[in-house]
Amino acid sequence: MAFSQDMAGPPCLIFTVRRHQAEYVTPAKPTPHEIKPLSDIDDQQGLRIQIPFVQIYRNKPSMEGKDPVEVIRQALAQTLVFYYPFAGRLREGADRKLMVDCNGEGVLFIEADADVTLDQFGDALQPPFPCFEELLYDVPGSEGILHTPLLLIQVTRLKCGGFIVGMRFNHTMVDGAGILQFMTALSEMARCLHEPSILPVWDRELLCARDPPRITCNHREYEEVPSTDSTTIPSSDDDDDLVHKSFFFGPNEMAGIHGLLPTHFGRCTNFEVLTAYVWRCRTKALQLESHEVVRMMCIVNARSKFNPPLPVGYYGNCIAYPAAVTEVGKLSENSFEYAVELIKKTKAEVTEEYMHSLADLMVIKRRPLFTIAGTSIVSDVTRMGYTNVDFGWGKSLYGGQAKAGAGSFFGANYHVSSKNSRGEDGVVVLICLPTKVMKRFAKELVRGLFDRQTKHT
Repeated sequence: MAFSQDMAGPPCLIFTVRRHQAEYVTPAKPTPHEIKPLSDIDDQQGLRIQIPFVQIYRNKPSMEGKDPVEVIRQALAQTLVFYYPFAGRLREGADRKLMVDCNGEGVLFIEADADVTLDQFGDALQPPFPCFEELLYDVPGSEGILHTPLLLIQVTRLKCGGFIVGMRFNHTMVDGAGILQFMTALSEMARCLHEPSILPVWDRELLCARDPPRITCNHREYEEVPSTDSTTIPSSDDDDDLVHKSFFFGPNEMAGIHGLLPTHFGRCTNFEVLTAYVWRCRTKALQLESHEVVRMMCIVNARSKFNPPLPVGYYGNCIAYPAAVTEVGKLSENSFEYAVELIKKTKAEVTEEYMHSLADLMVIKRRPLFTIAGTSIVSDVTRMGYTNVDFGWGKSLYGGQAKAGAGSFFGANYHVSSKNSRGEDGVVVLICLPTKVMKRFAKELVRGLFDRQTKHT
């Protein structure tokens, strides 16, 4: 059983991008000038990062004469009327509290042209993308969290008539569901709607700490654990040895992983078994000591946990990072169901009370970073529907996060794949690891299923 890798096309692809100077796009109409505090979930240290997204579109003959750059630029100005906090700047107050100064300064926008066609990227458009820095220029001085634009968008026309939308957003403002809501509104404005189908709701006080704050749940994702050289992966920003790879899990691979569980084991989702499998393979590839502690943090969208529900249109962060924690020896030597049970139990910990306790923890402990040592973190965006964002040229060929990892921890992102070379739909897992570890990880993926096949022959 083999896993498809490096689905982003030829790594040697070289092309030239001609960019116009970055400009500010401001709301098309006057908007309120006010200070809006973020929630206590929003402004935690782990979310004070920039997230790169990419949307890829084919040429559409019926859109002949329409310029995607101009269409999206105008739509952006109209969308900012409704999402005017995005046109402001973050400020930090007492006790590290973040707030948005809604001053209407605008977001950064770049017009660009590339001398390349979509076909040159290869059959499967998946991360890691060659020359991504060309598709989303890092405007000098814009990468900070405070006092900088909260959105950076580059629209790059391609020789074939298609185009690529690169986007970078400040994670304190939105989570995955929130940025999808914003991009959907942007696409609706591009298609000449007068207002978004879902109007944005701020209401960040709903996820602020109680008075007085009280930690009522066990939050192992924020334990203070000393880092060691063996348990800490360097940051992708400062280590040239880190590589990003995509692995395709089609029907055969997923059936094989599910088959590692005994027949009497209860129902499991693809996310649960895939996360457990990736966690075990990665841990083995790192070659840690058996007594060392490792944890897998599963990013959970908690919107469905609230009663009454959060307002439709709420676009702030409503996520938690519950952590499955165990020793290397137990994870590697116990049966596969041990890891799956840990993941299932960890996901189930997130409740409405858990989220309120989390907001309280942020205030009591001054918005800490989650645990780094021995940590893996995974997000599942297979059902988010980023590819449904339609600016008038149809659905995107790829939509979602452009790379894995952030800060100094491992990151895996699950995406719905376009069909692979066998014409199968599946899940693409994007992973960032040091080169030597990545090679061992790829071998572990195959070995785990090969050993099972051997036992059954």
